[in-house]
Amino acid sequence: MRLFLLSVSEAAAPAPFRIWASLAQRTTKHERIVMHKGRLEAFTDGVIAIIITIMVLEMKVPQGSDFAALWLNVPIFLAYALSYINVAIFWNNHHHVLQAAEHVDGRALWANLFLLFWLSLVPFVIRWMDESEFAALPTAAYGFVLAMAAIGYLLLERTLIARNGAHSRLAQAVGRDWKSKFSLSTYGVAIGLSFLSVKLAICLYVLVALLWFVPDRRIEKMI
Repeated sequence: MRLFLLSVSEAAAPAPFRIWASLAQRTTKHERIVMHKGRLEAFTDGVIAIIITIMVLEMKVPQGSDFAALWLNVPIFLAYALSYINVAIFWNNHHHVLQAAEHVDGRALWANLFLLFWLSLVPFVIRWMDESEFAALPTAAYGFVLAMAAIGYLLLERTLIARNGAHSRLAQAVGRDWKSKFSLSTYGVAIGLSFLSVKLAICLYVLVALLWFVPDRRIEKMI
């Protein structure tokens, strides 16, 4: 009955009001369907900024005022530097992927949260490595966290491609993404190698970081 009265009142309303009501309904419907990527980008930027801040706060002050005391902190500083580069790489590539994508959806939001969850664990594994003096298990855990973050990035990439279409700019730029697959394989080898040689495992972590240090030029050309 209420709907009937509303429809009657709209029909009896002046023409400008009916036009405005029709446009408002269309706009509301369009806003429900289209998700804008700006909020996703802003949220990700904020979380990554917090992660970097926590990482630097976890670094211990040298127990002394000479170079010998400073030298004792070199390993954890290098671990921090490597982690900073890795987080920066994820942020850089995340920015490029979102620039190439035109639309996002709920699956992309969850994939992004999955990625951020694993990145948020980077400060934890750095501290564990430091307090255990770079033992095998914490070093393997470090690689596991980076591997899961890489999987999160891949999931985000694939959900965005599914949302934007197989012929979108992002799909054409990414292609089969052999670099991501190679990185995951290298992380897997490094995790296993951590129990045999921590130094070799860390070298593989550095290798993956060097591989991704330069942003994907395929995406840069498409945006």
